[in-house]
Amino acid sequence: MPNASRPRRLPRLRRLLALATDNWPARGYLAVFAASVAAMLLFPDSGFAGIPALFTAPLSFLSVVLPFGPGTQGGGAVEALAVGYWVAWLLLCALVNAAVIGALAARSGTAASPGAPETLPSVSDSSGQKATVTAVATDAAHPRRQGIQALLAPAVDNWLARGYLAVVAAAVGYFLYAAYVLPDPQFSGIWPFMATAPLSILAVLVSLVVSPEWNPALAWLSPLVFSAGAVLAGLFNAVLLGRLARRLRAPKPRPAG
Repeated sequence: MPNASRPRRLPRLRRLLALATDNWPARGYLAVFAASVAAMLLFPDSGFAGIPALFTAPLSFLSVVLPFGPGTQGGGAVEALAVGYWVAWLLLCALVNAAVIGALAARSGTAASPGAPETLPSVSDSSGQKATVTAVATDAAHPRRQGIQALLAPAVDNWLARGYLAVVAAAVGYFLYAAYVLPDPQFSGIWPFMATAPLSILAVLVSLVVSPEWNPALAWLSPLVFSAGAVLAGLFNAVLLGRLARRLRAPKPRPAG
């Protein structure tokens, strides 16, 4: 059984590497990431230290919850191991993000265009023909709804995206509980921010409009605005992860003959 599962994993790993390197958008992302790492190493005191982690969000922020990484105390060997772990995790996050961009950029010749009516089987009797025409007319009457469903389908039709959405839901739920129930929410907003980065930055900026510092009368609305923005950012990330999962699951086309 272990030998039978290995052939399945290796093609998926090769497909992940191919998506991360086979087109210019993915390679461009990796080049920008490499430039950010170079800037961090060349100018360690210039504030560039957090840019590689931001470029590889949200996966890179998961290492924050682990008590092992840069700054770990315990001698030269332990510190070197901690830094090596952090570098390897950052590279893996960059590879996954590049594969997501590559999956978006790659065109699938077998994908059906959203909103196009399905080819229905032909029927000979008049009642069946009437049902076929009715089905096509119903599909054409709701093109926008079909387009939205097709757009959001990758966020819920695979375990990778569903697991990510569960993490987002837990982070946003804890933040709302801390903001409205606990006497001191402290830094509870950091969890939905990290889970839905980098678009969660926009959610923070929008929530500042109704923050207590700018508008005390609408202070109660600020957590809701930030939560709504975090949910939308998480949904966007889930769609991207779902599209990547689809590309990894898709069977490799074989040449004819």
